[in-house]
Amino acid sequence: MKTNKKLFADRKRTNILSVPEQKFISYLVPRIPQSITSDGLTAIGLLGSLIIFASFVLANYYTINYLWLAPFGFFVQWFGDSLDGRIAYYRNKSRKWYGFALDIVMDWISTVFIGLGFHLYVESEYEIMGFLLVALYGWAMIISQLRYKITDKYTIDAGLLGPTEVRVILCLVIILEILIPGTILYAVFLICVALFFINLVDTKKLMDLGDERDAAEKMNL
Repeated sequence: MKTNKKLFADRKRTNILSVPEQKFISYLVPRIPQSITSDGLTAIGLLGSLIIFASFVLANYYTINYLWLAPFGFFVQWFGDSLDGRIAYYRNKSRKWYGFALDIVMDWISTVFIGLGFHLYVESEYEIMGFLLVALYGWAMIISQLRYKITDKYTIDAGLLGPTEVRVILCLVIILEILIPGTILYAVFLICVALFFINLVDTKKLMDLGDERDAAEKMNL
């Protein structure tokens, strides 16, 4: 498998799995049937989020083994979310700003569904952790959009971690929860702490970028 660099020219990737991920996407894109559109893939990604949500709900009301649906849901979500924009570029049907807006909205809806599923799964005294997870991920999304506004360069990664790495981590957390019930509370707490400090660092970097752009604009007056 080789990477089709044209498919990824619109964004800079720094995440650990970027090389194998881009090779896999380059392999998949030409093999997607013409009947499946970019919007159709976006819908598939949303379906993946609903599967994750359903896995938490079913695990809460029936048996924890329903959590095995979640890793499958994350793969479906990755498939739709990662290929919807790339298929548009491959078919020369890209709509930059439409796609950008749709992608952000769907990412937020997916995050809310996953956070809500976790909220319903855990006991009432730990429900706030679901809220914190959504809020902190939302903070990271806001930083990403503001960075794009300031630098005119779009990146969806926070250093070595991107959406794909986050999905892998969450899958491992859920599998560990199935094997050792109750561990998800500690794992999500650690994820929230890590997100908080990552967001603090990225916010400082964002402010520095803002200062640099302000200085550059003043020099050009």
